[in-house]
Amino acid sequence: MGRAEARRAQGGRGARRASNGARAGGGGKKSFIRRLFTWKKILGTFFGVILLGMAALLIAYFVVEKPNPNEQAELQSNVYKYADGSIMARRGKVNREIVGLDRIPKDVQTGFIAIENKSFYKDQGVDLFGVARGGVNTVLGRGTAGGSTITQQYVKNYFLNQEQTATRKVKELIISLKVDNEMEKDEILAGYLNTSYFGRGAYGIQAASQAYYGVDVEKLTLEQGAYLAAVLQAPSQYDWATAGPNGKRLVLIRFNGVLDNMVEMGALDAGKRKTLQFREPIKPKPAPGLEGQKGYLVQAANAELRRQGVTDDQIEAGGWNITLNIDPKKQKALETAVQEELESKLDRKDTKNRPVDQNVQAGATSVDPKTGSIVAMYGGTGLQDKYASNALRTDYQPGSTFKPVVLASALENGSETQDEKEITPNTIYDGTSKRKVVGASEPFAPQNQEDRSYGDVTVQEATNRSMNSVYAQMFVDVGPPKVKKTGLAMGMNGKRDGWPEESPALSLGTMSANTVEMAGVYATLDRHGKKVTPTIVKSATHAERTFRPQQAIGGQAISSRTADTVTKVLIGVVEDESGSGKKVRSSAYQAAAKTGTTENNKSAWFAAYTPELVTVVAMFGEEPVTFKQTTLTGTAGGGRAGGSSFPADIWKAYTLAALQGADTGKFDLEDADMGAPAAPPTKSTSPSSSASSSPSGSASTKPSGSRSPNPSGSQSGKPNPSGSSSGKPSSSPPTSPSTKPTPPTKPPSGSADIKPPTQ
Repeated sequence: MGRAEARRAQGGRGARRASNGARAGGGGKKSFIRRLFTWKKILGTFFGVILLGMAALLIAYFVVEKPNPNEQAELQSNVYKYADGSIMARRGKVNREIVGLDRIPKDVQTGFIAIENKSFYKDQGVDLFGVARGGVNTVLGRGTAGGSTITQQYVKNYFLNQEQTATRKVKELIISLKVDNEMEKDEILAGYLNTSYFGRGAYGIQAASQAYYGVDVEKLTLEQGAYLAAVLQAPSQYDWATAGPNGKRLVLIRFNGVLDNMVEMGALDAGKRKTLQFREPIKPKPAPGLEGQKGYLVQAANAELRRQGVTDDQIEAGGWNITLNIDPKKQKALETAVQEELESKLDRKDTKNRPVDQNVQAGATSVDPKTGSIVAMYGGTGLQDKYASNALRTDYQPGSTFKPVVLASALENGSETQDEKEITPNTIYDGTSKRKVVGASEPFAPQNQEDRSYGDVTVQEATNRSMNSVYAQMFVDVGPPKVKKTGLAMGMNGKRDGWPEESPALSLGTMSANTVEMAGVYATLDRHGKKVTPTIVKSATHAERTFRPQQAIGGQAISSRTADTVTKVLIGVVEDESGSGKKVRSSAYQAAAKTGTTENNKSAWFAAYTPELVTVVAMFGEEPVTFKQTTLTGTAGGGRAGGSSFPADIWKAYTLAALQGADTGKFDLEDADMGAPAAPPTKSTSPSSSASSSPSGSASTKPSGSRSPNPSGSQSGKPNPSGSSSGKPSSSPPTSPSTKPTPPTKPPSGSADIKPPTQ
């Protein structure tokens, strides 16, 4: 090779070196980046961030405390049901009833897990990939975050709120880990199902079961449960009753997803899966409220809860499932009877021509004497008109419906008249109106209805016509303390004002009482003397509290002989042509009854019973603005509205309807002791008859006799044919003063019922 060739070759190598040098100079910068971002550094940084995140998470786990439940999560409604289990009313800010997992069918539980969180029983309470995916969706504006586990959703519902922020999501994550560590999975599942919102105003699966299918949660089928699990994702969009075509399409996809996922989990047989079909929910209905009589029934139930030790705060906190003894058919019959026999005859708007109609209030209580259950109750025209129930009010007197208590006390204590004759239904008394009561602690001369005098009459006749003069004397003959003791034993409340033991006016029922109380007294008679305390609450359950229902049937309050004898006398009030209760006579039943009308006709009562049913109906006169007690005279444009008028009409209409189809019978009164038949009176017993001229029972102040008592609670055995412990017949002359008394110049103290009379 020549020199020229050698130089050319040498030059080519130089050029290449220059070229390589140029490339090396430009690549110097790239070499620096490569050195800065090596794979080792990238991986180190990645794991460092993870470690920092884990450290931060660990610190947060110990720093972030599990908060108290939010107020909304623990709010529940009280659910009130009729005796047949149908819902009567719900009361509370939130329609929720918390139920235990044992009430939720197992396959329904699995359905929720299948669509919401298949790994629920295996995971640690969080789904990190789901959280990351949801976070990206939130940042990119693709909708709200998703991917939460059942535990996270429970935490969100129970401890946090529904806002979609990064801070809330981090708290949710931390608290979920804590909850999963501290609680059993079944507790978490139950909490989730009880706090979730299902639409239709229903919080929790029990309220949802009622809202969508009208059944309690334990009766849900798998198909129904699958729909509830599907609707949970978007209640407003997926409610079948209001959903559009797309909403229905989407909810059906989720419905089928529930069942298909259950097959994948091995929780549902594939063959059975093919037979399962979508069950369309019922149409939405407003939550049962307090309209009509429901508000009064709720009041009565709550009052009974309070008497049994439940506080107002505990009731208002909600969560009670309360079943009442109210029979919906009998309740409807009572409401109809009041409407047809009273309300339809009133004109409450015509204040000029029918002013009294505005003042009329009605109340009633009906009791099954065998169980003590209040099966129907009427409290008034509605809470919008009058908030307090007329069935429970105690500001009115029961009037002559108290007289059977006086008779019962006389029989129970073996009491005697002033001339030492044992008191029985056939004992003779002087029925002269305004006759001065002998032996009273204060002057008292009560007037009979319409100031009618009857002369010598038996106790039976005096009861039939509700003679005040006879019963005032009998009250003193027995002894006021003994009468009060008997009244308390039979269920009356002696703790209220208005029951001074010695006042002879008490014989006419001048103490206070309500329809429930008087129904208990008459049910005790119906139950052959066993104490009956009417109860409206059949059962009451709460997740965190226990409730023991009131005992309705007690021991012997009075002997069976006393009770049966009084019942036989009260049958006469209905069956005798002179009886004040004859209006309710019917071939459909046998009834025992007593009317009651108080001073100035301010209240009117009808208390009566058959072997199957005890019902007390009352009317009260009350001015709607001042709430002052006023007369009922003039009701419906008529005259005096006594117990034998509208109350008796209501009682009969209701009883005929309530007992329709029932196997009615007659009273079993084998123990009744009517006493020896009374001898024919020596003079006329017409209403205008004057007092007997016989001196029997002079104006002595001898204390009342008690020669052959029947201790309370004892069984008397067979009656004494003579009706007297001495064996002497009680057919002697009148047992009260025979000289015609001179009425006092002014009404004596405590004689509020003298004019007009109490019947």
